[in-house]
Amino acid sequence: MDTSSVLSDEDYDVISNPGQRSLESSVTDFGHVLGSPTREIPPTDAARHSLSTVSLTPADIQAYVRTALSTAAGRGVKYPADRTVRVYVDGVFDALDAGRMLRLRQAKLSFASVHLMVGVFPDEACHVQGGGGSAAALKHPHLERCEALRHVKWVDEIVPDAPWVLDDAFMISKRIDYVALEEGSSVNPEFDKERLKGYDELKKIGRVIPTRRTFGLVSKLTIPSSPPSHSADATPYKSTSELEPYTPQQGGGPLALPWRDSVERC
Repeated sequence: MDTSSVLSDEDYDVISNPGQRSLESSVTDFGHVLGSPTREIPPTDAARHSLSTVSLTPADIQAYVRTALSTAAGRGVKYPADRTVRVYVDGVFDALDAGRMLRLRQAKLSFASVHLMVGVFPDEACHVQGGGGSAAALKHPHLERCEALRHVKWVDEIVPDAPWVLDDAFMISKRIDYVALEEGSSVNPEFDKERLKGYDELKKIGRVIPTRRTFGLVSKLTIPSSPPSHSADATPYKSTSELEPYTPQQGGGPLALPWRDSVERC
């Protein structure tokens, strides 16, 4: 075969990829095979009983999104079922609790094949938009919030420079198909009104898909102020003042432990 007829990476970029993306970066778009299942540990019976969205199957989630798109903006929006869909979720993500994880799960499973992008607001944006109080209330800096999300199996891409308000320019630059937004956000008094304006504009053109709110979450765990009482049969523990000080063996040798020889032979 004439090797001159084989397209190089540069030829590929010019002919098939006018955006000048490399062959390697383009291949990563195919990281999710259509219809490939995402391995998931089953929830406990207690979680199924208490948390409303835990038992939602991929089919449940996709049917819900399909119905939402069919009535989006008063007109039907075609449900993309034959390609990988780029879905975007944004937020502070200072605490990765069950509610946020279940929200990401729904976003990931909203179509047969999803590339889930998660935008994380920088500390400065939280400070400015929160009137000076939000950044101070953050428990984790921006770098650590991004790093924590990197280990969530539902997430495919982190967007560390997430804008506070979404617009067309950002959607186009990141090639976002849909933004996943939790139901009830528009009537939540704690939700920032400026952010809602951006979502509302996207809703008008059918670019927002819903995720269902999880009911049954505990807002704050109450811990008893007094320690539990110990039964008479409980193993007695010595207080710090009652502990005998450690005295090295004479000669400075290692402390004789019954399992030491077996450990050293491993």
